[in-house]
Amino acid sequence: MNPDRRDRLRDAAIGVLAAAGGRGLTHRAVDAAADVPHGTTKNYFPTRDALLRAVAERCLEQYRDTTAQMAAAGAPPTDREGLVGMFGDLLRNVVGPGRPRLLAYLELQAEAARKPWLSAVLDPIAASDFAGLETAQRTAGLPVTPQRAAVVTLAMHAAIPHLLADGPATLAAAGLGDPDRFARDLLQAVYPEDRKLPGNGADGGS
Repeated sequence: MNPDRRDRLRDAAIGVLAAAGGRGLTHRAVDAAADVPHGTTKNYFPTRDALLRAVAERCLEQYRDTTAQMAAAGAPPTDREGLVGMFGDLLRNVVGPGRPRLLAYLELQAEAARKPWLSAVLDPIAASDFAGLETAQRTAGLPVTPQRAAVVTLAMHAAIPHLLADGPATLAAAGLGDPDRFARDLLQAVYPEDRKLPGNGADGGS
């Protein structure tokens, strides 16, 4: 099978899933979105589960591409303000170029709650976030422990559906109207600057 057409179909399926949700993800809808003859998607991905797997694998590829591009774009943050900027950029990406992939990802997570095999495909995305954001907190010189790092990552993840839903009252209540301020307040809550916390930014001692 043609790998370029396969990728075109997978990208179209991400768009369909983002725009129409899980119920809207059909072979016919992907055919239309990819502008290919009727039956093409079913040829490549014969069942709905095969289509879901293809979308999940494509989301994983895009996630890895995005993190690689971010790593190549510059050095990791070396202080708190640098980390604030990095986190702010991640949150802005949610409502910018990353929106279709993240909408599709949330739909896939809902499906994964009932399909363990799909959960296994998606698991590396979040697992990589926990490792990567802990490393970023450590290089920024914060007094990292696994528990504190996990709290920060979970808060960043929890912000995603609210940013996508764009409810003004919710965004105001969470402080998400200003991504940099949200990131700064989050770090202040977990790593307050006005008192010394146990642990060492260099070795992550507990």
